Amino acid sequence: MNTNNISPIDISIVILYFILVLGIGFYIARRTKTGEDLFLGGRTFTWGLIGLSLFASNISSSTIIGLSGVAYSSGVVQSVYEWMSAIPLIIAAMIFVPMYLKSRITTIPEFLELRYDSRSRTFFSAMTIFMSVIIEMAGGLYAGALVIQTFFPGLELWQTTLFLAAVAGVYTAFGGLKAVVYTDAIQSVILIVGCSVLTYLLFERLDFSWAQVVAGLPEGHLSMVRPMDDDVLPWPGLLLGVPILGFWYWTTNQFIVQRVLGSKDIKHARWGIMFAGALKVIPLFIMVIPGVMAIKVLPGLENPDMVFPTAMLEILPVGLLGLVLAGLISAIMSSVDSTLNSSSTLVVVDFIKPRQPDLTEVALAKYGRVTTLVLTVIAALWAPQIAHFSNLWDYLQQMFSIVVPPIAVIFLVGVFYKRGNAQGAIYTLVLGTLVGILLFVLEQFDMWHLHYTINVGLMFLFSSIIFVVVSLMTATPPEEKIRNFTYHSELLKEGMSGVAWYKDFRFHAILLVALVLSILITFW
Repeated sequence: MNTNNISPIDISIVILYFILVLGIGFYIARRTKTGEDLFLGGRTFTWGLIGLSLFASNISSSTIIGLSGVAYSSGVVQSVYEWMSAIPLIIAAMIFVPMYLKSRITTIPEFLELRYDSRSRTFFSAMTIFMSVIIEMAGGLYAGALVIQTFFPGLELWQTTLFLAAVAGVYTAFGGLKAVVYTDAIQSVILIVGCSVLTYLLFERLDFSWAQVVAGLPEGHLSMVRPMDDDVLPWPGLLLGVPILGFWYWTTNQFIVQRVLGSKDIKHARWGIMFAGALKVIPLFIMVIPGVMAIKVLPGLENPDMVFPTAMLEILPVGLLGLVLAGLISAIMSSVDSTLNSSSTLVVVDFIKPRQPDLTEVALAKYGRVTTLVLTVIAALWAPQIAHFSNLWDYLQQMFSIVVPPIAVIFLVGVFYKRGNAQGAIYTLVLGTLVGILLFVLEQFDMWHLHYTINVGLMFLFSSIIFVVVSLMTATPPEEKIRNFTYHSELLKEGMSGVAWYKDFRFHAILLVALVLSILITFW
């Protein structure tokens, strides 16, 4: 792979991208005065911005590199995490969004205090901050730095992570969520256009013939439903683990849901979520399928993670390379800025504000900016260290899935099971997490052999039993406490009065379900 293919024109395009992002951040910073401005963008976001920002925040550079690489080496099965996102997004729009918006919360852990008590809020918030900064943000910086080093091998790892952290930290600290959402929207467009161009040129190399793409592929390479012993994603994991992980990510994760909390109203929140669900189908065609095409266009690559970078350097002409590289950097920045903003929001709203309830909105904004900068420094310092602990990093990714099931239970089961109470919630969080860690340890000593997605399903069942049993053994929660935080049929109608049928999110949900089913059937 020849990095000399990067011309001054391509480098200029990337520099212009950074200037644009910083310019937007500083422009919005002049209008960001209060805590609500910083954390929720003044609750002014419309559906287009919400959908594009949800998409951009979710797609990282490691996602693009990883999806293409796995498609090249193992097949398209990993794409289920992308297009199946539509299902948890529909659940969020139907049930949780009206409850979140009516309660006027700023953080998702606040919802747990309203539904249960402050213990669940504190536990969940602390866990989320740790995962966000040490795993998501630092991991995003590390993976992004590796991608950039592929094109600019003369750069040191620490220099690259520091630069990326500094840029994202500055515009996030001063522009807040609105700066994040507006830059995310631009980054989404750049990302989709850039990857689409690369896909088109790869397909052109194959004479636009799908028959050439699929000819000679290993058996099951285009299959989403894999055998029980599959190392990538066995079919029980597809049914048990993927939906639960998706529900946690799209419905209870501050990193994602914060832009929904900042929506103009419930209609725009729901439309934005449906838009994001539709956008999440796109990676299958512009990130995954290109990896399959590359088997014929770029045969013999030893490292699957080099598929996307190699395709960029060998196929894209001058100018377009700069655009796609800007798209890759966009993916890095959008994940880092979203994590920064959500983490600082959790620190200020869940830990500082309860202890200093008299703080003004202006003071909260100052705390938010300082917290963002502090978290930026922590992530930037930790990110280069990941290179020395690659095995540990793999373990941390597994741990990420271990903590998900008890969280999913207290939200999903807790919304439908009205008998669920505060004792049940805190026992579920603590015991569910401890048992998950035990399974993780047993796996390291070769005493537990199930795929982690199957573990997610089993731990969800175990955590559900804890939640129900402990709740039944303790006091029934007062009806007035849980009334607004448990399911009732009127939730589905919230904000839809007088809306034309083609604008009704429930109609959009039906279309999304049909689209997901068609993909599953096509790639069965």
